[in-house]
Amino acid sequence: MYTLLRSILFCFPPEAVHHLSMNMLRFACRIGFIRKMMARHFQAKGVQPYQLWNLTFPNRVGLAAGFDKNAAYLRELETLGFGSVEIGTVTPLPQPGNDQPRVFRLPKDKGLINRMGFNNEGVKAAAERLRAYRGHGSKLIIGGNIGKNKVTPNEEAWKDYEICFRELADCVDYFVVNVSSPNTPGLRALQEKESLRQILTHLQVINNERQQPLPLLLKIAPDLGNAELDDVADLALEIKLDGLVVSNTTISREGLTTDAEKVKAMGAGGLSGAPVRQRSTEVLKYIISKTQSRIPVIASGGIFTAADAKEKIDAGACLVQVWTGFIYEGPAIAKKIATSI
Repeated sequence: MYTLLRSILFCFPPEAVHHLSMNMLRFACRIGFIRKMMARHFQAKGVQPYQLWNLTFPNRVGLAAGFDKNAAYLRELETLGFGSVEIGTVTPLPQPGNDQPRVFRLPKDKGLINRMGFNNEGVKAAAERLRAYRGHGSKLIIGGNIGKNKVTPNEEAWKDYEICFRELADCVDYFVVNVSSPNTPGLRALQEKESLRQILTHLQVINNERQQPLPLLLKIAPDLGNAELDDVADLALEIKLDGLVVSNTTISREGLTTDAEKVKAMGAGGLSGAPVRQRSTEVLKYIISKTQSRIPVIASGGIFTAADAKEKIDAGACLVQVWTGFIYEGPAIAKKIATSI
């Protein structure tokens, strides 16, 4: 059924289809009995909750950042059976992101290229929606993925991360620092050890002032070399980071079956989906080995099936996140994976 629907949806621009489909889902979920029917159909039954960071995840399958940038569809995504949703990436000030078109499908490769550029309504808008949603007693675990505004120079990036942290601290369950998106100029330079140290230690100081500190994680790129991964692992252990998300999108275009000229015409951006699965698993295994499993890892990258998720968990991941797989596999993806891992 979804295969047919996908073939129709793929006839239209990706970003427009995303907003249309999610708004239709929102409309359906406003009708109580329809929402209950959908929840019965899509939510996994008989799955043991998963405990991590003193949080109870309803299941181990989450939705990665970038899908619900503005915390606009939390009820709908919970209805579809996700155990966690990472909102964002949010920035202190609203920003439109890069010019459209900025999302491109690669159906032959089960991939996407995007250069969204942290388009979002700003952290205050996200926080307002989150506080309203929290009032409904949801069990959904919500992560806050935070970044810097495009206009903020790298030497002042720590200020942007602080603003986002303080604004969201009372309405998310954990934080993810995003310095690994390829779509904000210069952002990936913040993955260098000393730049990371400045941002993360500052957030740790603020976090430790709280009565109940929140888990603080770092999301890394799959394009880092071993020396850079060593730096990340060493720093994470040194400052007692709570976790890592492995991994973000890749700037590599190696191994694609889509016509090279078509890929070139799509331009710059991060590649996600099946093409990044192998590399993200390699990085995951390297990090797990380097840290001797002392830092929990959320695995993201090329997860479409329960077998893909099991590969990540067998490699040492605690939780998994989907994004491109959700688009290609459809709304039952969380249930299919959660009931099989």
